[in-house]
Amino acid sequence: MRQIFIKNAAAIVPLCLTATVFAQGDSSAAAESSPQGFFSIIFSGGLVGFLIVLLLFALSLTAAYLVFEHIMTLRRSEIMPEGLGDQVRESLAAGRVAEADQACRQQPSFLSFVLLNGLAELDGGWAAVEKALEDATAEQSARLFRKIEYLSVIGNIAPMVGLLGTVTGMIFAFQQVANTQGSAGAGDLAEGIYQALITTVGGLIVAIPCLGAFAIFRNRVDQLVAEAAYVALHAFAPLKRRRSAKPQPSAATPPPPPTDGGA
Repeated sequence: MRQIFIKNAAAIVPLCLTATVFAQGDSSAAAESSPQGFFSIIFSGGLVGFLIVLLLFALSLTAAYLVFEHIMTLRRSEIMPEGLGDQVRESLAAGRVAEADQACRQQPSFLSFVLLNGLAELDGGWAAVEKALEDATAEQSARLFRKIEYLSVIGNIAPMVGLLGTVTGMIFAFQQVANTQGSAGAGDLAEGIYQALITTVGGLIVAIPCLGAFAIFRNRVDQLVAEAAYVALHAFAPLKRRRSAKPQPSAATPPPPPTDGGA
């Protein structure tokens, strides 16, 4: 009995080893056939997938440029140069309008634009100056909001571009099933769907930082615009007090005493 078992074992072991070798060869072949690396994943989606990934890459570069530009421009020193509001206030208090105008032109910025619009309406009184300050502030704040709005646009477009890649990948996957009359297995479908979802991941990777940066910059613009409006009104405060001051009525002189014409 023991000899029979040893003979059977001696026959089975080589078969097991042979099966193991073939299994390892199949697994290594499958691993080689599956896409490996970043560029392999990108090109595995075909020309359409590559174009969509290229578009997402362009959107990410544009968003990075916009973020860097806003970081450099949305600063307090760029919106409100140091000391400009106090300088204009002192010049207006002393009646030196030309000096205030020159100070604003030497430091072009958000605040200087608002102040120059107010100085241009000095002849119309405080109501005209206040209206000019409000209009200039609204115009400049709209310009800043238009600049950061591009980040919101990219944040909304990127997921849609990724979804477009996913839909086209799914179409190609099911087209393969249709061409093979349903003989394509689950592995073929899974590979197509896997390739299609790459674009969705890329779209989300681009969109999430863009929307976060847009929210941060929007709050930053709100804060700087409010501060600039306050500084502009504070700079024109001497003019407001001067215009609102009214001359005191002089004391009425008593009428002369009546004269007696008959005396």
